[in-house]
Amino acid sequence: MQNNIYPFAAIVGQERMKLGLILTVINPAISGMLIRGEKGTAKSTAVRALADILPQVEVVRDCPFHLAPVERGAVCRDCARPQCRETDTAARKIAVVELPVGATEDRVVGTLDLEKALREGVKHFEPGLLAAAHRGILYVDEVNLLDDHVVDVLLDSAAMGVNTVEREGISFSHPARFSLVGTMNPEEGELRPQLLDRFGLCVTVEGSRDAAERVEIMERRAAFEADPAAFLSRWAEPSRQLAAAITAAIARYPAVTVAREWLFDIAACCIEVGVDGHRGDIIMLKTAKTLAAYHGRAEVSREDIEEAAQFALPHRVRRQPLQDIAREVRGPRPTAA
Repeated sequence: MQNNIYPFAAIVGQERMKLGLILTVINPAISGMLIRGEKGTAKSTAVRALADILPQVEVVRDCPFHLAPVERGAVCRDCARPQCRETDTAARKIAVVELPVGATEDRVVGTLDLEKALREGVKHFEPGLLAAAHRGILYVDEVNLLDDHVVDVLLDSAAMGVNTVEREGISFSHPARFSLVGTMNPEEGELRPQLLDRFGLCVTVEGSRDAAERVEIMERRAAFEADPAAFLSRWAEPSRQLAAAITAAIARYPAVTVAREWLFDIAACCIEVGVDGHRGDIIMLKTAKTLAAYHGRAEVSREDIEEAAQFALPHRVRRQPLQDIAREVRGPRPTAA
């Protein structure tokens, strides 16, 4: 079934949404993305299609928590699974794990076998979705409809990077660092402010108003449904090129530099539009550097700053409409003196 997922590279239009998803893959520190828009605009299709172009990461072989070799330690001792060989590693693609809207808290965080712990003195933990999403992408469709208790769990894990389950005085913790990607239709309700701020980026999508583009969407979808194998073969090379560009950008990102004058631009922009706190400034900086890395540059440019604002600030603006942001970025820059 995995092979019959519509290719990411074949999605028509929605360039901002596709670029935002690529940025979250290149740099997980951006903290994911929220995609808002009407039904039928390829939101879910784009997120699910990411699986085919994601790079590989090194993991402890057979580890249910997808630990990196450097993360071995207390988790392995408490887990004590005989099938996991701590000295053996393997490569696997970054995972896209879907969290259903109706998922229970136990399904999300995992469960502890209290009877076995009390009888045998062994912690037996059954991993949940947070364990599966470690070092990957946790995708929530209709994220605005999540139960409050599940939202609280996501907020805790996103803030701490650790998932802890406690039952009757017995506890188990494991790393849970993931990029949270959510999709929603604003007509069905808004998102809690605490969760909204945890999304690093935000884009709004809508259906195309161009007749030729809409025809292209229909033709591609019809071709995919008529012969999935042939369609996937046709888009295999564009998908491979996109995956290679993402891998190259990941390697390039640590060396990307940003002039200090651009930091003043970012700060002035966030102040002017009324961004609360400092998360917006930091995410905007990381996004600008990631854009530079993706476009093959070693230094952040003015265009990167302007584009980063369009991704990092729409859901954080408090006093001014987003269209004023680009004007503020282009205005006079404060001096460092």
